[in-house]
Amino acid sequence: MNTYADTVRVGVAGATGYSGVELMRLLARHPRARIAAAMGAPGAQPRRVPALARVWDATVNGLDLDALASEADAVFLALPDEAAAEIAPHLLSRGKRVFDLSGAFRLRDAAQRRRWYPRTPEPPALVAYGLTERYREAIAESPLIACAGCYPTAAILALQPLVQAGAIEAPVIIDAKSGVSGAGKTPTERTHFSECHGSISAYGVFSHRHAAEIEQELGMSVTFVPHLVPIDRGIFETIYARLRPGVGEPQIASALQAAYSGSPFVRLTGAELPEVKHVAHTNFCDIGWRVDERAQQLVLIVCLDNLIKGAAGQAVQNFNVAFGFDERLGLN
Repeated sequence: MNTYADTVRVGVAGATGYSGVELMRLLARHPRARIAAAMGAPGAQPRRVPALARVWDATVNGLDLDALASEADAVFLALPDEAAAEIAPHLLSRGKRVFDLSGAFRLRDAAQRRRWYPRTPEPPALVAYGLTERYREAIAESPLIACAGCYPTAAILALQPLVQAGAIEAPVIIDAKSGVSGAGKTPTERTHFSECHGSISAYGVFSHRHAAEIEQELGMSVTFVPHLVPIDRGIFETIYARLRPGVGEPQIASALQAAYSGSPFVRLTGAELPEVKHVAHTNFCDIGWRVDERAQQLVLIVCLDNLIKGAAGQAVQNFNVAFGFDERLGLN
């Protein structure tokens, strides 16, 4: 399943949203992909998308499941959770590889899935959690890849190697900030320019679904507090953790370097702490850290572009792994 000799016909459902437009731009320049179908959400009216000029000049129609299944070998779902949950099983039954950017199939525990994604059916046995650097083998073999969320991508990439190395212990606090595009394209009072410009606000405290996703992958409880900041794109996470006895900066650096020595899109910056502008419009995730050995405290700073590494870029990276291509194709 993980090799493919020819160009892959790809379809994008949800091609008019922020993540969908980014997907279209990336796939249009991908040397092993050919965009065969670009559709909006179910029931969407036909429209031309100015942002896709000379990328896809045809009209983007509402979702036609039969046409999508017949025209594409691999399908990217940049749709709301409920729509993806309904559509994905039909595409899988027709032998398609599905790369789902929604949260519909990310949670493995049935009770958690019912709580956060109640419209999601029982997922197929071979669903892979689509965080490329951590699950390449599963992604290569699975017909359904549930691409990781933007906040969880940053948190898990930074923390999972340290948890697995036994380097940190509770409490773990994730202070996370996102640009406004992370809320999606449909306008709300919170995302209106006059509401978010010049302000920073916390939301979803103890009630954000991405906390469940992070805890699932780390196997431990975290305190996760997301914030909306007045920039168009970017994730910035400040993560606080307690070091286990005997662990210092060399052990933190060694664990992260061992985890990502073969990962072209994770950049370890050490004491040079990253910034959002360093990763904007790229598929990089930058991880920096500082250690206070006297107080046995670790601070990690993690940055990525929520629309690229946190969504469309990671989906294309997963596509490359799934079809046996160079992981960097279409993303450099």
